[in-house]
Amino acid sequence: MIWDKVSGVYDGFETMLNGKVYTELGRRTAEYIDSGDIVLECACGTGAISEAIAKKCRRLVATDLSSKMMAQAEKKCMSYGNTIFRKADMTAINCRDERFDKVVAGNVIHLLDEPQKAVSEMLRVCKKGGKVIIPTYINRSEKTSKFLVKTCEAVGIRFKHEFNLDSYMEFFRDMGLTDVEFFVIDGTMPCAVAVISR
Repeated sequence: MIWDKVSGVYDGFETMLNGKVYTELGRRTAEYIDSGDIVLECACGTGAISEAIAKKCRRLVATDLSSKMMAQAEKKCMSYGNTIFRKADMTAINCRDERFDKVVAGNVIHLLDEPQKAVSEMLRVCKKGGKVIIPTYINRSEKTSKFLVKTCEAVGIRFKHEFNLDSYMEFFRDMGLTDVEFFVIDGTMPCAVAVISR
């Protein structure tokens, strides 16, 4: 698995190519987390968002398909004592309905064959009155985006979908989701964050 292979260098790669977005993303996502929340994070990767969430929530269940990426995240969250890590597929979450107060999946939707299936699963396990938070890389500049996409593809990371802000908003509208707030974190490759209210 490519994610196991790049786990040791992933943070450095992201920081070098897109550092402003990478460091800001956890902080901005954590603004939606309350102290009593039980949170599910799908595709936690090396824990850039996990650490920021763990600082604020009551309990974090962080999942990923890559054991080696999760091992990096676990090191970052070890001192908080409120986080467990599980290998899991976000398109088939093994969990009862309405289990979590907040559900997060950062920078993964564009990598999935069936992103709608993943979003539906995230909504299913989120409590009514909760929020599903989905940051995703978007294209703002054709030249910059093509360079970054090619750089990622050179190491084996494939973008299945390339969104700009309009097409990302349309993606949720097409799913019939209308109670969605969006904001953008600008950088070399910006990140659009969708916050869905249940």
